[in-house]
Amino acid sequence: QVQLVESGGGLVQAGGSLRVSCVVSGRTASTYVLGWFRQAPGKEREFVAEINWSGSGVSYADSVKGRFTISKGPVKNAVNLQMNSLKYEDTAVYYCAIHYPGSSWANPNYWGRGTQVTVSS
Repeated sequence: QVQLVESGGGLVQAGGSLRVSCVVSGRTASTYVLGWFRQAPGKEREFVAEINWSGSGVSYADSVKGRFTISKGPVKNAVNLQMNSLKYEDTAVYYCAIHYPGSSWANPNYWGRGTQVTVSS
C-alpha cells in the first residue's frame, strides 16, 4: 500500500512563507516523479511543481516560478515545497502525487489527501 502524507499547511499573511512536505511510504516503483498540485475553492486542480526522484529535474507552473522551490529530503522519501512571497491567490488545498515512468499527470498513480494553505490579504 503506497501512501502519500502531506504536512505543513497553515495560515500565513500575504508576503510570508510556508513550507509543505510530503512523505511517500510503501512499495513504490524504484523511480517516479513527484508533483505538487493545488485546488482552490471553485477551481480545478492545477499543477504547481514536480521533481524527479534523482532530484536532477524540476519544473514549475509559471504562476509560482521564482517564488516556490521544490526539493527532496531531509527525511528519506520526503519532498518539500518551499513557498515564499505568498499571495492571496495561492490559497488552496495542496496535494502531492506521484506518477511512474510511462504514466503522466493526466493519470497519476497515487495522491495524497492534501493540506490546506490559506494566505490572508
